[in-house]
Amino acid sequence: MKRIIRHFVIDTYSLWLVTSIASGIVFGNGIKTLIFTGFFISITSLVAKPVINILLLPLNLVTFGLFRWVSSAVVLYLVTLIVKDFKIISFTFAGFSSKWIDIPHINLDGIWTYIGFSFLLSIITSFIYWLIKN
Repeated sequence: MKRIIRHFVIDTYSLWLVTSIASGIVFGNGIKTLIFTGFFISITSLVAKPVINILLLPLNLVTFGLFRWVSSAVVLYLVTLIVKDFKIISFTFAGFSSKWIDIPHINLDGIWTYIGFSFLLSIITSFIYWLIKN
């Protein structure tokens, strides 16, 4: 039970961070839909993601695990089918510029939208889990 609650909190917070970094995700009822979506992302990640990873195992072996974030894109798509007020329209990143790094403006549509959000969500959740372990 503690593991499920931890996944729920981390996934919901990561989803909120993703929406503050890039635009294109719509929560119809605001915070209620965010919490509901975080719950379903957690459940889908715990139940369906291992099955998806087994199905994608040959591609993961060939790419040395770099293809694993595609399972996150499938999870996001499944959650958009389940939660009616949660919609992913487009992926728009305004860009980032600092003294050391420049990241250009990124705008993705179609299936690339799910891939962009899943990649960003995977990076953020992995970083949070890394922080918790240390």
